[in-house]
Amino acid sequence: MALLAALAVAMAPAACATGAPREAARQESTATGILRQTPDQVARTVSSLRLVDGALPLYEMTYHGGYDAEAPLTDAELARKATGWACSLFHRPGEFGRNFDWDPNPAMIVHARPPGGHASVSLVDVSYLLAAPGPPDLADPQDRRRLAHAVLAPFDGMNDKGLAVGLAAAPDAQLPERNPGRVTVSGVRIIRLLLDRAATVPEAIALMRRYDLDFTGGPQLHYLIADRSGRSAVVEYGAGRMNVIDDRYLTNITMTGTRRTARLADPRYRKLAEGGEVDAFALLKSVAQPHTRWSVVYDLDAGTARLVAAQRWDSVHTLRLSRDDPSG
Repeated sequence: MALLAALAVAMAPAACATGAPREAARQESTATGILRQTPDQVARTVSSLRLVDGALPLYEMTYHGGYDAEAPLTDAELARKATGWACSLFHRPGEFGRNFDWDPNPAMIVHARPPGGHASVSLVDVSYLLAAPGPPDLADPQDRRRLAHAVLAPFDGMNDKGLAVGLAAAPDAQLPERNPGRVTVSGVRIIRLLLDRAATVPEAIALMRRYDLDFTGGPQLHYLIADRSGRSAVVEYGAGRMNVIDDRYLTNITMTGTRRTARLADPRYRKLAEGGEVDAFALLKSVAQPHTRWSVVYDLDAGTARLVAAQRWDSVHTLRLSRDDPSG
């Protein structure tokens, strides 16, 4: 559970005009957990759990209900009854693609429609949520409850406004000093906040500036963000500040302060940048590594995605924002 510390960062104390309501929400979270579900919503979430592909294995879930997107995810929360990610990402008009390269862990497709937020589909490595190594037991109530928290830990995803986000390991990120009164969230929780609350790249960047990040217990991260209008940006932390880089490709090299010629020296970056009109999956296949766990291409215009698990390129799963709505 090396990443759990990164998922479970403590929140900074509130010291702004909105502090009182936020503190009240925090107290409610302590009393009832950070998942805000009625018994009916719990039952609907549980009934949606299914095995999609045995290769990872890959599961799917539609989360029903609300959640506290800013509260830390702790061992205590996960136990309530009832290293770098070497990835490759690209954006081109209408498409956002990524390989997630990491350990052979189970993964999950998560559909979410938070109250007052944007609907989204995302992918999660659920090994960080489980109490023991190996695939979860969908018949075990405790495993099912842990899996419900996958909604709070997306590794990449797309929302109904055509905003897509994905993370990758950064070699030498340096986070800014903590800002008193600002909420601190983990490197994956920030993606949940972006999917829920941002519609465009500028909105996503502005939202990221409102939070302190904590990478404790996991690799340092940077992010590729893209939207339906064709805008994209890399967000990376270096020299104690948040840096926004105008680029549409991301691997595991430092982007801040580097010229394009230096970036092109990275073989995977070069293949992505010189991919031209190559089919999206052919491009991802060309930069796949032995430990590529999933490859996904989000269609930012149609609101759909195509997913390949464990490099089984001839087995493509089609995803929609809502599993229950064929129109997406």
